[in-house]
Amino acid sequence: MRSNMKIINATGHVGLTVLTIGVLAFLFGIFETDYSFLVPIGIGTVVGAVFIFVMGVFFAATEEMLEKTNRGSNVIQIKSKKGAPQQ
Repeated sequence: MRSNMKIINATGHVGLTVLTIGVLAFLFGIFETDYSFLVPIGIGTVVGAVFIFVMGVFFAATEEMLEKTNRGSNVIQIKSKKGAPQQ
């Protein structure tokens, strides 16, 4: 569980940083008429920040589920009937 919190915290910090940069670029692009090309860059950066955070949460949840499940399953050899080919 400790490693899951590290993953979530790391993606949270990175996502928040990228989100802040994206919002600033978006707002600067809207309120400054000369820099209108920053609006789509800001929108893309905000979407990227959300994607980074969602992927981090997905990886943490996947890791936790893999830790809680049993590894593999028992394989029991089935006795073949008389005359059936052996594999």
